[in-house]
Amino acid sequence: MKFPGISVSLLAMSCVLWPAVVQAASCESVRIPLCRSMPWNMTKMPNHLHHSTQDNAVLAIEQFEALLGTGCSPDLLFFLCAMYAPICTIDFQHEPIKPCKAVCERAKYGCEPVMKRYNHSWPDSLACSELPLYDRGVCISPEAIVKADGPDSYHQDPSRCNPESGPDFLMDSNNFKCREPRGDHCRCKAVKMSLRTYLKNNYNYVIRAKVKDVRNRGLEPTAVVEVKEVLKSSLVNIPKETQTLYYSSSCLCPPLSVGEEYLVMGYENEETSRLLLIDGSVAQKWRDRLGRKVKRWDKILQGKGRAVERQNHH
Repeated sequence: MKFPGISVSLLAMSCVLWPAVVQAASCESVRIPLCRSMPWNMTKMPNHLHHSTQDNAVLAIEQFEALLGTGCSPDLLFFLCAMYAPICTIDFQHEPIKPCKAVCERAKYGCEPVMKRYNHSWPDSLACSELPLYDRGVCISPEAIVKADGPDSYHQDPSRCNPESGPDFLMDSNNFKCREPRGDHCRCKAVKMSLRTYLKNNYNYVIRAKVKDVRNRGLEPTAVVEVKEVLKSSLVNIPKETQTLYYSSSCLCPPLSVGEEYLVMGYENEETSRLLLIDGSVAQKWRDRLGRKVKRWDKILQGKGRAVERQNHH
């Protein structure tokens, strides 16, 4: 591995090669199941969340399993493990290395919108502001790790999830890792278009749009669309022009094909004025009949909202 300002190639391996006495006094093997795929195998307690033992840390990190299952950010697992099972090395025995601020911000950006849908917010204990910047201190990030045995198993190549990259790779919103054909595929979960779904999911925006491009490179997969009609918007002004839709993971769900016209229903991030495609979002090939149906559903939703307001006033 390499970190700014220090040279610690294959840092994780250095723990394995220590004398037994040194290991016992400082580092311990990672025993948290979620973190066994990380490119380090030694940690130190208490961790950055002040858990005194790994048994306590396991109970705490397991509360994020459902969020990990949404695939909201490819950085979330790395970030959580760097906090709950921090890497321990001979050079940093007294204070384990923290994850870089940028890793936290990427995980938060991808996953906080999902958490807010269920009335949760990003935990104060995982505040990104408390973490070091990559160029101003020692910290750990996926891109800073250089391994001798090839690409990291926990951080898959996003292009392998791209539906345009080949017919053998499917997508799954419940699995943020891509798998080989005939294994656990990266398959999009089908969302049934119905009044019940519309009322339950309470989408922030509904648009008719033609797909101009789908980009699945780097850490922010996106779809570029030309907005033809705005059926609903809540927090963000959506002009009839080219817009960018932001996926929550490299498993591009719901899938969009370039050149096709869709009815897209998703969520908005008011803070960043972004249109999001996250778990539960819908994209169906446009049909006039479908558009009319959604307009009727929205009137029903608005009527329910007014009824609730009247009840609250009485």
